[in-house]
Amino acid sequence: MSVEPIPLMGGKSVYCINESQLKQAFTLANEDPEASPRIQAELARLEADMSRNERAALAFVIIDRLLKSTAD
Repeated sequence: MSVEPIPLMGGKSVYCINESQLKQAFTLANEDPEASPRIQAELARLEADMSRNERAALAFVIIDRLLKSTAD
C-alpha cells in the first residue's frame, strides 16, 4: 500500500516559525553542550524508526501541543 507523502511546503499557513526561532532551534540542537546530544540522539532514533510521513506528523503534533501548552 503506497501512502502519499505529507506535503511540507505550500498550502495555507497554519503555524509561523520565524528565522530567529529557527536559528535558536538549530543552535540548541547542534551547539548546546547539554541539549544537543539528547536532541541528536532522539533525531537519529526517530529517523531510523519512523517513515518520513510519521516524522512529519509527529513534528506537526509537537508544534501544536507546544502552542497549546504553557512555557516551562
